[in-house]
Amino acid sequence: MQAVNVVVTTPIDEALLKRMAAVSDKIKVESVSAMIVGERKGDTSAKEQLDSRLAQAEVLYGWIHHLPRNLLARTPRLKWLQVMSAGVDRLPEDILRSPIAVTCVSGLHAIPISEFVLEQMLMLVKQAPECFRQKQEKRWKRFTPQILHSKTIGIVGLGSIGREVARLAKAFGMRVIGTRRSAKKTGQSRYVDALYPREQLPQLLAESDFVVLTLPLTAETKGMIGEKELRAMKPEAFLINVARGAIVDEEALIRALEEKWIAGAGLDVFVAEPLPPESKFWTLPNVIFSPHVSGEMPDYDLRATEVFCENLRRYLAGKKFLHAVDKQKGY
Repeated sequence: MQAVNVVVTTPIDEALLKRMAAVSDKIKVESVSAMIVGERKGDTSAKEQLDSRLAQAEVLYGWIHHLPRNLLARTPRLKWLQVMSAGVDRLPEDILRSPIAVTCVSGLHAIPISEFVLEQMLMLVKQAPECFRQKQEKRWKRFTPQILHSKTIGIVGLGSIGREVARLAKAFGMRVIGTRRSAKKTGQSRYVDALYPREQLPQLLAESDFVVLTLPLTAETKGMIGEKELRAMKPEAFLINVARGAIVDEEALIRALEEKWIAGAGLDVFVAEPLPPESKFWTLPNVIFSPHVSGEMPDYDLRATEVFCENLRRYLAGKKFLHAVDKQKGY
């Protein structure tokens, strides 16, 4: 069998490159990350060498933002692309329209992101921002925090992340409701007291004390939380977005926060990242946010590479991939 050329586009440890190569003696692994970084900075001195490596690639592995420009034109032999993210909404359209197989690391983020959601909810009900302000201002003023127990969390998107959020919320004694694209009628599932079809989103919004977005960004979900949806929420409810910024109409959300249609928001994602300095999100007192880190963890590269190595074994054996992307659905 001819060697399978695996090209890595993201800077990762040498030990992880060796782990890939150890999958089989039929695999040849080569990193081109330094050349791609140089090219993106305007250094074309290694372009000929990079083009040669890409032209031989049968498999590509890396973060979407580390993929080379004009990928399809430069990879005539490419059969499979494994990305290090769960979402593929930032993939070039020509890749999604091509016959190239695309796989992701769906499920890898379930634990860190679900913990992050719990952190956001606890900070909001315990008024952590007010505690930080009092410390900075050397001000001592007692207040009465709320509790999570018995509150309703509405999870929009019950994939691997949403299901783990539901499990943790149940541990806090919360009522859990959710929507899932595949749900055809109202029912129940593990850790979920009421599972609604997508068209019953208004009911979920009206019932929830916390609305948590954990669904992928697709043509169907882009802008799905707008003025109508925000006005459907309780005035005392909070919106938490750990999915993608573009799922929410940010102008409508800012108005909702300023005019107190809702009580507040916990945001990890935005349409424009880094968040522009002129954004009102910086100064709104009823917002807590983070720089898109909810899915991060110390050994992320190792965990993602373990998924890739398993898929390499499956690729060589002609078996079905883990986490194959449905290009029609966009996830």
